[in-house]
Amino acid sequence: MDRKQAALGQLLFYDKILSGNKNISCGTCHHPKFGTSDGLSLGIGEGGVGLGTERHAGTGQSRIERRVPRNAPALWNLGARDVHTLMHDGRISAADTYGNLFNTPAEEWLPDGVDSVLAAQAFFPLTSETEMAGGTGENQVSGAVTDRIDNGWPIIAKRVRTIPQYGQRFVDAFHHITAPEQVTIVEIANALAAFQSLEFQSIDSPFDQYLAGNTAAINRAQKRGLDLFYGKADCASCHSGKLMSDQKFHAIGVPPFGPGRTRRFDLMARDVGRLGESDRIEDAYKFRTPMLRNVALSAPYGHNGAHKTLGDMIRQHMDPQGMFDEWTPASANLPKVEWLQHADFLIWQDRAEIERQSRVLASVTPTLSEAEIADLVAFLGALTGSSLDRPEFGVPNTVPSGLAVDLLNVR
Repeated sequence: MDRKQAALGQLLFYDKILSGNKNISCGTCHHPKFGTSDGLSLGIGEGGVGLGTERHAGTGQSRIERRVPRNAPALWNLGARDVHTLMHDGRISAADTYGNLFNTPAEEWLPDGVDSVLAAQAFFPLTSETEMAGGTGENQVSGAVTDRIDNGWPIIAKRVRTIPQYGQRFVDAFHHITAPEQVTIVEIANALAAFQSLEFQSIDSPFDQYLAGNTAAINRAQKRGLDLFYGKADCASCHSGKLMSDQKFHAIGVPPFGPGRTRRFDLMARDVGRLGESDRIEDAYKFRTPMLRNVALSAPYGHNGAHKTLGDMIRQHMDPQGMFDEWTPASANLPKVEWLQHADFLIWQDRAEIERQSRVLASVTPTLSEAEIADLVAFLGALTGSSLDRPEFGVPNTVPSGLAVDLLNVR
């Protein structure tokens, strides 16, 4: 990745200029303080106030209208060349389905020139009402994407390139850009991807050091957990390879709640997972296998953050039906939003839907003792990078738009 582009991407990542109402940045929901996530089960996106576990739903007319329907995924190693599928349901992937190298919600309207699947992903939080665009009628961006998903991107690009410092940085960072007027959303997305690829690369954990030959890098409990992970517990059948993910989709029965990511014609507050992208019934309630570097830092877990601890997430794999049946709302880290409370757990009143979800659970993994679960948790802790406190770029003090970088208030 080009470091000039990455340095530009750092500023864009933490600059609220990319959001419709100029009140939220990429870094709000993907902050390194929270393992590049936000510490919440379901995010509080556009209209919210604060950061991480202290973020609340806002007040007055600018308050949130809906929760973000899924847990904010961590960003570690997403710039790796082997990554070909992103998002919990895989709706962003490297595939020439539409003649532009990527299969995305923009279909044939995704512009040419996108460098990577990570850059392709960067387009879509900008168009999401709950994440960054804002409600219909609140600003030019949200109004434009109501007509067609790609109509908001030129508005954002013009906002950015007309700021003199940004305009010059794009000219300096991209060889094909000779004047700020040439900057499009493609260069913005590519710069964001360059930053994330370098900043959130993590390949120096104790486990990585152990693989490199330093047998003293992990302790006895972590070694026992490693042996379980690649042996009896069979974790590596899905969390496989360098990425510790097969990038495939599995139904493990994570308990449902929240608005869900519904299809346009689906009137139920449910999340059908991969089915919503593939339209294949066999994909119902399946979600992408997450990558595991720094997983100890990015609680809560599951596509909706249903479990607060790694121990409970392991138990979910071991006994999906039992954990499904025993789960309670207290297990989620879901900030109270009074005007949404009635709908947060409404799905549990739909017996038919709950039965549908419980019928497609994956086969259980071998039964583990509590001591073995503790060893697995210890091993997962050994996946935490050793140099995370020394990022290449960090959080900037200021951004060219002049908008506040309030993320720095976190301690």
